[in-house]
Amino acid sequence: MPIEIQKYLFDIKRSIDSIFEYLGDNRDFFVYQSNKLLRRGVERELEIIGEAASKILRIDASIKIENARRIVDLRNFVIHNYDKVDDTIIWGIISGHLPLLKEQVEELLEDKD
Repeated sequence: MPIEIQKYLFDIKRSIDSIFEYLGDNRDFFVYQSNKLLRRGVERELEIIGEAASKILRIDASIKIENARRIVDLRNFVIHNYDKVDDTIIWGIISGHLPLLKEQVEELLEDKD
């Protein structure tokens, strides 16, 4: 696997870890929704994840990241439609999709040969 892809995978992993760190152990949607700084921090990390995924796809579109295109689309939506970002949708992504993405990225980093 090219070193550039490894770097972008590491960036994705680091952003996911940061999101979970920001949210802490007692993840609560209402705390998230009421804290603008927390929401913006999470949104920024999602932008980084999407940009890294986009760069990976440009290098090697066959990389096994489930929903890679949707991850890039989310990045574009958050950046270009910041005023329409739905906290409930973002929370669903955090809760339902980021743990799986983290597993996939960690597997790819382990199998970097």
